[in-house]
Amino acid sequence: MVSHLCKVSGVSRQGYYNYFSAKQVERRKDREKKDESLRDLVLKAYNFKNRKKGARQIKMVLAGQFGVVFNLKRIRRIMKKYGIESPFRRANPYKRILKATQEHKVVPNLLKREFKQGIPYKVLLTDITYLYFGKGKRAYLSTIIDASTNEVLAHQVSDRVTLDIATDTLKKLKRNRKIKLPKGAYIHSDQGGHYTSPVYQKLVKKFRLGQSMSRRGNCWDNAPQESFFGHFKDLADIKSCETLEELKQEVKAAIHYYNHYRYQWNMKKMTPVQYRDHLLKVKVA
Repeated sequence: MVSHLCKVSGVSRQGYYNYFSAKQVERRKDREKKDESLRDLVLKAYNFKNRKKGARQIKMVLAGQFGVVFNLKRIRRIMKKYGIESPFRRANPYKRILKATQEHKVVPNLLKREFKQGIPYKVLLTDITYLYFGKGKRAYLSTIIDASTNEVLAHQVSDRVTLDIATDTLKKLKRNRKIKLPKGAYIHSDQGGHYTSPVYQKLVKKFRLGQSMSRRGNCWDNAPQESFFGHFKDLADIKSCETLEELKQEVKAAIHYYNHYRYQWNMKKMTPVQYRDHLLKVKVA
């Protein structure tokens, strides 16, 4: 019977008996115990600060927070084996809601995709995205991020997408006395009606900022900002929020986590705040 089954399954008799030998059984048990220990560490990083993560984030959190170094291949094997799923990245279908009138003005693209200029607060990126929460409710999130460090410098949540959401975000940035804008600092956006508005552009000039805009219909000209919204929607528990106030609290907590605890692969595996401090030290030196 054993010979017949081995022949059907394409396994040698020697291989069959070797697989069930005491030595091999013990080896598999030891391997399983090691994998379970690894699984517990991976889950610890995966659930750190109650924000789910992908393999790269897990690797950096393990190293940065727990002093444990694993390679990506090992982490991915454990995640696959135990069904630990990375957050699913969703596309951002946000489209312009306001139409520019003749008095609205489009400005040139000063940035030209030179995002990482190594100077904190010099190049600011801004945009607005939607947030679905509760039972069919919708709100909007406006942010300003630092292109060099990906740090979120200001944000505003509203259940309306009026001009105020953009101007209020800009005012919050200005009120933050910790942010020292260098000479030549400017803010970059798409050509949405908020940013071509004379009211918004007047406020930008009042705050002594330059202004830059992406080419029409070209999301790559503001890629870090678009990328942030994708990551943010993965880590924030938006759908469980029932009220606008709950949503605001969750957004605030998620942004704090992103700035202080979300390590970034292409920024020396530092968090945005760590990388900002690193750049400032380099500048001083």
